[in-house]
This record gives sequence, structure tokens and C-alpha cells, in this order.
Amino acid sequence: MKTKIITTALTIFFIILSKHGLSQTNHSLNMLDTIYANDTKNVALFFPDPIRQGITGSENFVFTYNREKGQYFGLLQAKPGKESNLLVVNNDGTVFSYVIKYRKELDKLNYFIPPSSSIGHEASADLSRVTEKKKVDQLNNRSYYYRYFSSYLIKRNQRIGRIRNRKQDIVLKVENIVFDQEELYFVIEIKNKSSLDYDLNFLRFSVETRKKGKKKSLQDLYKEPVFKYNLPSKVEANETVKLIYVLPKFSLGKDRRAVLELNERYGERNLKVNISHRFINNPN
Repeated sequence: MKTKIITTALTIFFIILSKHGLSQTNHSLNMLDTIYANDTKNVALFFPDPIRQGITGSENFVFTYNREKGQYFGLLQAKPGKESNLLVVNNDGTVFSYVIKYRKELDKLNYFIPPSSSIGHEASADLSRVTEKKKVDQLNNRSYYYRYFSSYLIKRNQRIGRIRNRKQDIVLKVENIVFDQEELYFVIEIKNKSSLDYDLNFLRFSVETRKKGKKKSLQDLYKEPVFKYNLPSKVEANETVKLIYVLPKFSLGKDRRAVLELNERYGERNLKVNISHRFINNPN
């Protein structure tokens, strides 16, 4: 009975949202993203917060998720039939809506849903229900999001420009810089083309400021990442490693530049890559 009441309430809530067009977020049904599913494979949807409720508009679509533990992902399956819609409400009250269609052959099986794709916030959400425990867990939840968004970016074939340096068959490259929410994600590649393993001492970001005047010098300001993904302790001979550094968002003036420095333990194959303010201020 309780489940029926919740489902009915959410259905009415969705009808209201559809009727009024979510004026606060200027979204309409024809602007919603489309997710394809079939009856032979599970399509996984990963959300930034645990799923509290998920419903489909038609019986030929099934969306399953852990109702007890409140996990971050749900599984979508579909039988042949007309298109429908999927409404998902997270624990924090954020609402996500998608057009869902059946397709025999699927090009994509995993969707990592960024918070920016939310269509709004649940009107009846009671913000006072946020407990101290959730505040304590917030950091862990954020780390989870950093991790799965980094895993998505590291597989993405996207470039921002030619940002690289090479020394003694060691290549250090910044493939991409992506802005999401309040952070910058730096997709970094270390390639060891030599016959010797490369042991990392450190990989660090800093910002250099050029002083004006007759005596030119550089001021170096270290930038502490909030998260590191896939950082190796060693890059073996003839191996390539991709990793991600997540830094709080920042911008640079024309007289400043970001510097990525790679330092070798027990060796001298040290590299620096200068990143122009243009790339920092105009990320993907």
C-alpha cells in the first residue's frame, strides 16, 4: 500500500512537471536526452546521488534499483513497443527525466549522469531531512563521483590542444581539461618509450606568475588536487599510463600559466609542461 501511494504521488508529480514544462529550468520534453534499451542486455545508469525513486511511463520498460540500500545506479530494460519516459528522483531531491526507446542493437550500455543534467529539484523535498550522518558521508560521496566521472573521461577520445613535452623517451602530455561543477579535470598521459622503467617521485601542479620589470623572475604557487585517479608509482618500459588530477576551478591572467611537473625517483628524466592561460580559461 505504501509503495502504491509513493508511486502514485510521483506519477502525479511527473504529470505536473510535464504540464508546466518545468519553467524554472526551461526544459521541455523534446529537449530531453534519449536512452535506448532492449530485452537482452542491462543498460546501467549511474547517478551522482543514491536513487530514491524511479518510474517508467510504460509497462514495456523496467527500471530496477536497490530500494533498501539506496545505491547510485539502476538498470533499464525494454521490450518492443512505443517510446516512453523515465523519471528518477535522487535522495537529495534532484530530478532526472529521459525519453526511453526500444532498440534491438545498442551502442551504449553505461550512462554516467552528471548533476548538471538534472531538470530541477523535487518541489516537495524537505531539506531539513538532511542529517548529520549525510554531512559526514558527503566527502565520501564526492570521492565516488570524482572516481566514476574520471573513469568516464579517461576513456573519452577528446583533445583540448597540443600540450606536451618529451625528454629521453619519456613523454608527458595533457590530453584534455574538462570543467564540471566546481572542479577542473586534467586528463594526463605518461608514455615511457625507453627500455628502463620510470619510477615516479612526484607529479605536481603549480601556477607561475611572471614579475614585470628589469629583474624578471617567476613566482611558483603549488596547486593541491582534491582527487587523483589512476596515479601510478611506476611506468614500466614501453608502457603508457593515463591518469586524472582533479583541481578546484581557477582561472589565469595573461601573465600567468599552469605548470605540470613530472619528477623521477632515482633518476634525472624530469619534465615540465607549460599550460597556457587560454587552455585553463577555456576548458572542455
